[in-house]
Amino acid sequence: MQPFTVHTGVVAALDRANVDTDQIIPKQFLKRIERTGFGEFLFFDWRRLPDGSPNPEFELNLPQYAEASILLARRNFGCGSSREHAPWALGDYGFRVILAPSFADIFYNNCFKNGMLPIVLDNATIEDLFRRATAERLTLTVELVEQRITAPDGLAIPFEIDAFRRHCLLNGLDDIGLTLEHEAKIAAYERAHVGA
Repeated sequence: MQPFTVHTGVVAALDRANVDTDQIIPKQFLKRIERTGFGEFLFFDWRRLPDGSPNPEFELNLPQYAEASILLARRNFGCGSSREHAPWALGDYGFRVILAPSFADIFYNNCFKNGMLPIVLDNATIEDLFRRATAERLTLTVELVEQRITAPDGLAIPFEIDAFRRHCLLNGLDDIGLTLEHEAKIAAYERAHVGA
């Protein structure tokens, strides 16, 4: 997993609450177990018209959100089924950070396990960011070490994150990586118990 230390990116504002995982990545695209190739299907039912062309009314298709890598969302983002394909699709599309007032628990945990940083911010801060992101192209820098979000105009927003999750992201550790940190102890145990 790629370590996460500092990320600077354009913010895309998705002004919808209770976005569920079936909207993030519709069920008809869950036919693979690889973590790549899902970005083109992200928000498919909203991004595409029935003929397959881009929906000009959908937020992420707006020109100011081209190449966005920070997603700004409303409450309860990622609700619904527990599919890990949802963070896979968001990551494959190019998002590294999601800002929202709340997340569904399983989705929130899956983000960390897949190298994505979901940040919970209070409603007033989220409203201010929506105002900024819809008025003009907004670029933010997210610094995980300092636990701070900044903008070129001097805006600075602190955020909280669990210390263990922070450690894992900073060091690019998924569940396998965490296990491999103890590889020497595991090997010593195996040597001591071979044939026992």
